[in-house]
Amino acid sequence: MKYKCLVLDHDDTVVKSTPDIHYPAMVEALKTLRPGEVPLTLEDFITYSFDPGFSAMCRDILRLTDEEIQYQYKVWQSHTTREVPDFYPGFPELIREHKEDGGIICVVSHSESRQIARDYNLKCGVSPDLIFGWELGELQRKPSPYPVLEIMRKFDLNKQDVLVLDDLKPGLDMARSCDVAFAAAGWSHSIPQIREHMKKHADYYFQSVEEFRGFILKK
Repeated sequence: MKYKCLVLDHDDTVVKSTPDIHYPAMVEALKTLRPGEVPLTLEDFITYSFDPGFSAMCRDILRLTDEEIQYQYKVWQSHTTREVPDFYPGFPELIREHKEDGGIICVVSHSESRQIARDYNLKCGVSPDLIFGWELGELQRKPSPYPVLEIMRKFDLNKQDVLVLDDLKPGLDMARSCDVAFAAAGWSHSIPQIREHMKKHADYYFQSVEEFRGFILKK
């Protein structure tokens, strides 16, 4: 087993959710909060989520007040509660096989833990060993090192036991702050700025789920 513990991002790494859930939720909220303004494009939404990150996008780019952020949060929750994203083909099998081999699956995401647990149970038939979601608060969300450090503590893991898989920079920054390996999920979008940064700074870059699966499950 190359890595005993896989620390998986959720949105646009394991499930395809931003185009169908998260971005439409933001567009809906901004129609009320910023009527008359040109809405964010999907590419802008993903690029800003990449850098400076979602929270900074809301505060510094969209300049939402605390009250407006709470409104956007409620709109987002309404979307994530009623819509279940599909896993990328091959990922449920990868997750189940890794666990059957004795591996650990943890999720570190900017989605909420209850929705992540629901998605895994409905689409994979298994539960992650540990989930760190949006509800933790900003100081303990990625790119904070807290989730990875807590995973290593709880499961008594060394740095070489852990691989973080993510499609965006906050996951990369989290992995680097803990000195663990990082793999970039290159299958969800093809924005040049993101692709080139990840290829340059990741330990591994995978263009497809099949490529990642072959790497991680190779005996």
